[in-house]
Parts: sequence; structure tokens; C-alpha cells
Amino acid sequence: MIQTDLIAPVGELLKRHAAKRPDKIAFSDANTSTTYGRLALTTANLAGHLQDMGIGVGTRVAILLPNSVAWIESCLAITRAGAVCVPIAYDAAAAEISYRLTDSETQLVITTDERAGHAAGLATILVSRGTTQEAGTRYADLIDTLPKSLPRDPEAIDETAYIIYTSGTTGRAKGVLLSVHGMLWVTAACWAPIAGLCEADTVLSPLPLFHSYALNLSVLSVLAVGASEYIMEKYSSSEAARLLATGRFTVMPGVPTMFHYLLETAKQDGTIKGLRLCISAGAIMTASLNRSFEEHFGVKLLDGYGITETSTMVTLNWPVGTRIMGSCGLPVPGVTTRIVDPVSGRDLEPGVEGELIVRGPLLMKGYHNKPAETASAIRDGWYHTGDLAKSDKNGYLTITGRLKELIIRGGQNIAPGEIEEAVSGFSGVLDCAAVGIPHEHLGEVPVIFVVPHSGVSIDHQALIDHCRTQLSGYKVPHAIHVVEVIPRTGSGKVMRFKLRALL
Repeated sequence: MIQTDLIAPVGELLKRHAAKRPDKIAFSDANTSTTYGRLALTTANLAGHLQDMGIGVGTRVAILLPNSVAWIESCLAITRAGAVCVPIAYDAAAAEISYRLTDSETQLVITTDERAGHAAGLATILVSRGTTQEAGTRYADLIDTLPKSLPRDPEAIDETAYIIYTSGTTGRAKGVLLSVHGMLWVTAACWAPIAGLCEADTVLSPLPLFHSYALNLSVLSVLAVGASEYIMEKYSSSEAARLLATGRFTVMPGVPTMFHYLLETAKQDGTIKGLRLCISAGAIMTASLNRSFEEHFGVKLLDGYGITETSTMVTLNWPVGTRIMGSCGLPVPGVTTRIVDPVSGRDLEPGVEGELIVRGPLLMKGYHNKPAETASAIRDGWYHTGDLAKSDKNGYLTITGRLKELIIRGGQNIAPGEIEEAVSGFSGVLDCAAVGIPHEHLGEVPVIFVVPHSGVSIDHQALIDHCRTQLSGYKVPHAIHVVEVIPRTGSGKVMRFKLRALL
């Protein structure tokens, strides 16, 4: 069942495909494409140049690029150099970028001319996207020239290879330490045997590559099996519908929001040809959306549950056999799950809601520079997800809620503390609290409750504009509600359920 031959060093996978299928398109975007033969060459060149520039084993190298072939090449080259890849959202706010670069102790950033100013004086490799000529080494000069050094191509794949930042529940984002082995375990145990991902597939990927879901499926898994992939820079329902109508694509991963909008677009004008499978993760998918999508397109849409701390997938529905709409499926082979009482830790009977905890070879190595948080999350080898779930007698899991306070907007995690930190810096704000409220298409959206200083009137638009300078767009509150007091427990924790009740 588990295809262990897919768990191998990145350099070995590249050499394997370059020898077997050198002229096959590996990755493409709207502007360029690369074959497996060329990908092996360009990543070797870039890795060697990184080493020549002083990038050592374990050195952090950040990627601040839009979805593109260059993103893929950069990621694979960093791994081949034995360095640690730190992906950052291309449209992240300046404060978020600065925090991630500082916290991860990044020494070099691969970015564009237009975003080079956010590198904070670090060494840069620039992928040209505009007319500006910032000081830095040109990416195009490195991928096509031979370096002095050969890539290290480390064979040890259990070491930290990626630091993926995910929102913490109390404020600052936490860097999750992931390995090549953990990531490719998901490929070998989930995407290849269950979803059937193989060299015959052509994937259409609209996922943001800096997310663990995309890094796992759209980068490493496509590479491991030798498939082809077209990378959308940003998701657009009309563009996705146009591409799927060509008949070129067999697999499309996404989040529930994408499939909702794709369905609505296709109902107006659109057909899908050649697609055999869609995969949803990142947020809970409703049974009604799952059924409607499959009935309209005649294509199976497999829902699953995954989190960054487990190298993505914990469970997935299978395309064959019993499938329960609204459930996130069965545990991936090699992964053990339990539903426990959050207080006592005792195992609960099927049908009883409790906290989902997970154990397996795909667990993170920990949180970067956060030993206390790591010890709290992983206890006796079990990762405590903070998500509420229940299982039926056959083991099918359903996510029912969260012990955590994360807001999940269209598959994007938002920590209330991040919003609160930004809002607290606005003049006139005495206290505040962010909560997630239901949204028909996005699942949840953030809103902020604000207590102003005595006699102060809060300018709502000015506060929203302030948030846009501090936060990524998806984290900006959808609404502001002025209240007299933020309800808190005796220990000072916000009682967010009381704020939701006000709405």
C-alpha cells in the first residue's frame, strides 16, 4: 500500500526522472515551462551557486515569490543545497515578512525586484518581474551557469528541510519544522496509493505554494511521481474553468471555497473535460457542496483533513468503496488517530465528540525556537490538534469544531491575536478581540470587537485601512463592532463565544 520508493532525497528523485523522462514537461506557468531534464540541471546550478555564496547546511533561505516555475526551482534547489526553505506569502504585509525573516534567522531571500525592499538588508537573488533594478544577484544568471560547487544533495531526509509558518492561537505565527521524509510519507501513503497520483497525471494547481498543502502535493508529490503540473499564479474561477475545458488536466487540488466558486461559474457557462479527480483540504467541506459538485461535473471530489504540523494529510476519503459525504474520511495508512476527552485524556466511544490527536511518521519535528509550545503540542508522541472530532464505528472521522481559536477563512488560518495586535496599535483603541463568524462561501471571516478610550469615536474606515498596512488581505476584519467591554474569564482569556452571541 505505502509506495516507499517515493520516499527519497530530492536530488535522487530529480536524477531519476531526468534519466527516465528528460523531455517531459514537469512544471509550467503562464510564462514558462521546464522539463524534468532541465529541472535537474537548473536546480543543480542554483544549489551550487547558493553553496558558493556561503549557504551552509541548515542555513535558512526564504522564498518570497508568486506562484511560478521559479518558485518550484528555488524550493528544490534550496533542499539540494542542504539548506532550510522558508516559504513566505508573496502578498504578505511588510510586518509579517519582517517577523518571519527575523524569527527564522534567514540569511538569503529569493524574491522579485518589486519585493526586494522587504529583504531587510539580507542577501537577495532577484527574479525579474518589473523594470526596477534593485541591487542583488540575478536569478537568470544563476540557473543557466555552472557553479564552482556541485549540489550537496543530502541523503539524510529526516532533518529539518522546511520552516512553514502557521498562525498561533495567541498571536505571533509559529514556524513548523518539517522534513522531506515526513512530507514524502504523505505522498507514498496518501496521494499515490489513495488518490492514484502518478506519472500519467497532469495537475492543475491553484493552491498558494507557500502553504504546506501545496508544498506537499503541488511540489513534492508531483515531483516524486513524475507527473506534470500547470501552476496558476492566483486562483480565478473563470480561468480555472477555461483551463479545465481544454481537457489537458486530470487532477485538481483546492480548498472548499475554490470548488464552490468553480461550480457557480460552471453553472453559468463551462464544461470540464478529462478531469478524473478533485481533492479538497484546508477547511471543512459541506456534504451539500460535495454532492452538488459531483452531480454537476461527474467528477469525484475527495475531502480530507490535514494540518501543517502533520506534513498535511491525516485523513482522506477514498475514491472507491464507502464514502460518507461531510466526513473527512479514514486515517492515512501509517497514521494513528484517537478521539480523547480534552480534560482527562481518556479515549471516547464512537459518536462522542472529543479532541483529535495524531501519531505517525509525518509529525513535525517541532516549532522553531519554541520548546514550550512544542512540548505542549506533542505529548508522549501524540500531536494534540486542538480540533474537535468524532468517529463512527467504521473509523470515518468528522471534524466538528475547534478547541483552538483559529479563524479559518477559505482554507487560510488566521490567529485572532494577530488581528488584535494590529488593531491595538490604532489610536483610540483601549481593548479589542477578534472572532470568526460564519460566511456562506468562505466558511468563516474575521470581525473585530473594539472598546474605544473614553470619549473617543473610532473611524471604522481608518481602522480598516490601518489593518491593511499591518496584515495580509485575508486577515483584515470584515466588520468592526464597538462594544463597552470585552468579556473575559477570571484569568483574562477572551470569551469569544459571548462576542459571537452579540451578532
